[in-house]
This record gives sequence, structure tokens and C-alpha cells, in this order.
Amino acid sequence: MNVLAMSGRVTTIARNTFLEAVRQRFFNSILTLALAMLLGAHFFQQFNFGASELKFIADFGFGAIFFFGAILAITAMTQLFFSEMENRTALTLLAKPVYRLEFLLGKFFGAQLLMAVFCLVLSLVLMAVMYVRESALIERFPDSFADGRVVQYWDCLLFGFIQWIKFGILSAIALVIASFSNTNLYTVIVSFFVLVICQLQYIAQDAYGEIVNPLGRFAVWLASLLFPNFQVFNVGERMFVSVVEEPLGAMILLGIVLYGVAYTAFFLLLALLHFRNREI
Repeated sequence: MNVLAMSGRVTTIARNTFLEAVRQRFFNSILTLALAMLLGAHFFQQFNFGASELKFIADFGFGAIFFFGAILAITAMTQLFFSEMENRTALTLLAKPVYRLEFLLGKFFGAQLLMAVFCLVLSLVLMAVMYVRESALIERFPDSFADGRVVQYWDCLLFGFIQWIKFGILSAIALVIASFSNTNLYTVIVSFFVLVICQLQYIAQDAYGEIVNPLGRFAVWLASLLFPNFQVFNVGERMFVSVVEEPLGAMILLGIVLYGVAYTAFFLLLALLHFRNREI
């Protein structure tokens, strides 16, 4: 297999997938809703109980990026995959000198490019919201900011990058399910179910040490190995505001990236194994 020719075909499929995704109303709706939530973060602060305003806006923004990003990662990957099946364009593509691996990688990278745009836009908007609000607070309470600004703005982009890595795992999981599923609805429902498992996987790890039965310990260990722990990517408490006690270090960041890349590659391999035996 010619590597250059393969990369060219993957790039072409990824570009077309991205353009198709951007034109979808769903992406524009999710992006608009997420932006509205971020811009309205100051309004929702009145429902907060005790936390500082800047901290609340930061947490609210982080939550909005994850919530809407997870929805977009699953639904976009599912729609982009099944649109090729329903329109029979996948059959045309695979009839040409395009391998199934190239098809899957092209779809995945196209969806990841879409998620990169989503994470970048929302991170920049959150930075702008935080900057405007912090500037207003500095004018109102200059004594509280005697040492200067407290927000580390570039950490917002770093948080968006980390979430993009997590969305890559989520898109790969959706691709695995889509590779053997026959319907969009089944893929979306199961993908969200797996998302919940990944979010709560730390509970299984905590329970692992308390299980006496060897078979039960093995089952919990196997489940914790198969499903990634999404709590690894929840680093908002350790960044963005300079008052954090334990900032995010370079080695921790590298470990998070490698963790995400390893699980993404694993699920893409599973998707390929299923898709190779699928009738188009």
C-alpha cells in the first residue's frame, strides 16, 4: 500500500466529510446554542451558591464545552457514517481503489476537524467572556486584584485541546458501534450509554480494591481497562485560574494526550475489524 497515495485519499475523504458536516444544520444549531450558553454565563451566576464569579463562569464554560461537545461528537460521527451508507456513496467509494481503513480514517479525521473548530471557537469565546468580566471586576474591586489578573487565559485553549482529545475517543467509540449497527438511533443510544460508563468508570476503580472474589475483581479490572476513564480529562480545577493549588504540569498533560491517543487508536482498530466484515 503506497503511503503517500493512502494519505492523499484519507485527506480527500476527511476534507469532504468536514465540509459535509459544516453544512449540516445540526452542527450550526449546537454551536449556536453552546455560544449562547457561554455568553449568558454571567446571567446564570445569580443561581450560584457561594463560589466566586470568575470560578463559576469558568466551570460553567467548561461544562458547556463538554456537554455540547459530547452530543456533537456522537451525533456528527453517526450521521456522517450512515449518510454514506444510506446514499450508497460508500459503495461507490469502496469500489474505487479506496481501502476500508482509508474510508474509516477519512470519516474519523473529518469529524475530528469539525470538533477542533467547535473546541477552538468555544474556548476563544470563553476567554473573551472571562476577560470582559474580569476587567469589569478589576474596575469595581481594584483591591482584590492588587497582584494583577488571576485568570490564566491560555489555559482555556489548553482545556479545549484536552477536551478535543476526549472527543476523539468518543468519536472512535461511536464509529465502532456504527461499524456493526444498522441504524442511527441504535448507534447514538449505545454511544451515550458508553459515555456514561466512561464518565463513571472511576467508581469501578474505587470498588476494585474492596472486592474479595477473584472473579469479580477480574471482571471489574477488565471493564476498567476496556472503557477509558473520562475523569482523566476533567482538569478544569487544576488550570485557568492562578489560585489553584496544584497546577497542570507538562508531564501530566503529556500523559493525558498519550492516554487519549492510545484509546482512540484501540477503538479505531476495533471499528476496522468490524467494518471489514460488513456488507455495504
